[in-house]
Amino acid sequence: MEIIRDKRILIGVSGSISAYKTADLIRKLRDLGAAVRVIMTEAAQEFITPLTFQALSGKAVHTKLMDPSQELAMGHIALARWADLILIAPASADIIARIVQGRSYDLLTATCLATTTPIAIAPSMNQQMWHAIAVQENIATLIRRGVKIWGPNSGSQACGEWGLGRMVEPKELIYQIAKLFTHPYLTGLSVLITAGPTREYLDPVRFLSNRSSGKMGYALAAAAEAAGAQVTLISGPTNLDAPVGIQKIKIDTVQQMSDQVLSLISKADIFISCAAVSDYQPTHISSQKIKKIDKKITLELEQTTDILKTIGEQPHKPFLVGFAAETEDYKKNARVKFIVKNLDMIVANPVGYHQGFEVDANECTVIWDKGEIDFPLFPKTVLAQKLIQQIARCYYEKHPN
Repeated sequence: MEIIRDKRILIGVSGSISAYKTADLIRKLRDLGAAVRVIMTEAAQEFITPLTFQALSGKAVHTKLMDPSQELAMGHIALARWADLILIAPASADIIARIVQGRSYDLLTATCLATTTPIAIAPSMNQQMWHAIAVQENIATLIRRGVKIWGPNSGSQACGEWGLGRMVEPKELIYQIAKLFTHPYLTGLSVLITAGPTREYLDPVRFLSNRSSGKMGYALAAAAEAAGAQVTLISGPTNLDAPVGIQKIKIDTVQQMSDQVLSLISKADIFISCAAVSDYQPTHISSQKIKKIDKKITLELEQTTDILKTIGEQPHKPFLVGFAAETEDYKKNARVKFIVKNLDMIVANPVGYHQGFEVDANECTVIWDKGEIDFPLFPKTVLAQKLIQQIARCYYEKHPN
């Protein structure tokens, strides 16, 4: 997520067993290029040591309001002005109450009082405590004041109970951070995206498919949602979790994907066909497993439905974005598809045994009616953000109102 790079994130850690998740969060934020500093309350230090967070953040951990090494610069003021975001994770019921009351006798609450930076909290507590009237009233107060509330999740808890109160996972917090820093330029638009491979069955256990991992399509879905769009993701079989906040529809075959796309396309402003759709399917599907009897067998194949071309032929089509994964002459072949399928934009990318599929980075050329742009090799998460930005520019050129 390129949007997080160079952002200054101040993590406040309060007393909760979920502090172990914060260690992973800090590591992931650093991997994404963020600058991270940590404030720990006295209670937090009972669960995890400052040394752990110092090693992960690469900075000394702040624990005291009256720190002689910091007070010449008035530590809480300096930290409040340094941060682009203050995230309290985990946020215990106690720290939530103290922030609501405007307390300032420890470094974390004093910093929150001294900042104009956005504040977010990731609650973590026993499920009964979360449902307590006092806690819910405090949460409502924070929301009215503009504090972001991220979580909690439901699940098993350290106390042995089950329910709301678990701190959300680091990957979800990172998604929320990225969304906070992303300009919502697709707000009000509906984006339909296909991703992953399809399977065309020969018999109950065998099928024709391809090497698509779905990573590019899932990254596009996350980037579009972060930009404010209402996103629906139609996905072939992958090992990926749906991005947070996105409706995911699972399919296997081209026909299933076609049925879902056609049922939803009328509500879409933008359709991004990123799935690696099978071009052929068996003419006949065996109802039983094909036995290994003959040394050779012949498979008769027929073309599958061309989903993108079908949508391109509609009189009131959405803004159409296709993908052309090619092993040779990828720009030339993409331009042909762009015309034949009546697209608004096509993303041409070279693929091979170690390129395009099943990898975390890709390069491509974006082609539309008024020009083209080359994107060099980027991580797919970064490339997805750049593609969504380019799609938005071209969409608004055609739909200025």
